[in-house]
Amino acid sequence: MKGRSILTIEDLAEAEVMHLLQLATQLKAKKKAGVRGDLLTGKHIALVFEKASTRTRCAATVAALDEGGTAEYLDARDIHLGKKESVADTARVLGRMFDGIMFRGYRQKTVVELAKHAGVPVWNGLTDDWHPTQALADLMTIQEHFGGLDDLKVVYVGNGKNNVSNSLMLGCAGLGVGFVSCNPEELSPQTDLVEAASKMAAKKGTLVEISHDPKEAVKGANVIYTDVWVSMGEESKLAERLELLRPYQVDMAMMHATGNVGNGRLIFLHCLPAFHGVGTDSISEHGEMEVTDDVFESEMSKVFDLAENRMHTIRALMVATVA
Repeated sequence: MKGRSILTIEDLAEAEVMHLLQLATQLKAKKKAGVRGDLLTGKHIALVFEKASTRTRCAATVAALDEGGTAEYLDARDIHLGKKESVADTARVLGRMFDGIMFRGYRQKTVVELAKHAGVPVWNGLTDDWHPTQALADLMTIQEHFGGLDDLKVVYVGNGKNNVSNSLMLGCAGLGVGFVSCNPEELSPQTDLVEAASKMAAKKGTLVEISHDPKEAVKGANVIYTDVWVSMGEESKLAERLELLRPYQVDMAMMHATGNVGNGRLIFLHCLPAFHGVGTDSISEHGEMEVTDDVFESEMSKVFDLAENRMHTIRALMVATVA
């Protein structure tokens, strides 16, 4: 995989995803044992961010440092990306100075342009369409908890059109994990992505399904996954999303509707940040939104395991493509 850019989850073959999950698990064990890595010694990583970030920025920074590399954070407001300077020219400059670039921003076109001209690996840390590094962490967390990925059902509840949903659906389909996207009809995944995922799933003997009935969709689920109802840049859609998505809030009744509460075969995941009704500075005036606090704080919730695993999977991606 050396020299490869990863712009969508579709850029990774099944064997490559499994390799990255195995590598991330090894690197996580090494970190837990206090063994400092050196696989990125002398390597320098640029973090080009148009969007604010907690997990992606911190995970990428620590991932590089833990393997002996460096990470330089470049807020898009502080450089000339796409303003005084074309994306292509910025890419060629950064590619002469850095060994890898992580981009987090809005348009998929921007990260594609960076990868085309940089001459070094470029990784998509989030765009409006895709979030492949999140999907890798999702799959790692699921695999950790269940000891594998066989015979599992993942149900994504909420806005089925967003980057997390797209990446998780294709990631699950490629590895033979059953996937249900449960959402209002207006927020169903794009038809072409569903068709692509369904073809991948069929080869593995599993299904990708779309449902608009939460009670039916979650029956037998092993993973209930949700995300914020309004992503960065969509704030004007808040009132519309509140009306559409209230029936899709993940609460304890929904968890019980799976039939797996209490048997160790059910977890809750959220990529964070989450509006779950705790505190004042991190929660909207609308209170609990996509998930209730009792679910978020329950033993079934593995959201902070998932947040940590962003670091280990990003580290694996850097090592596999740069080292």
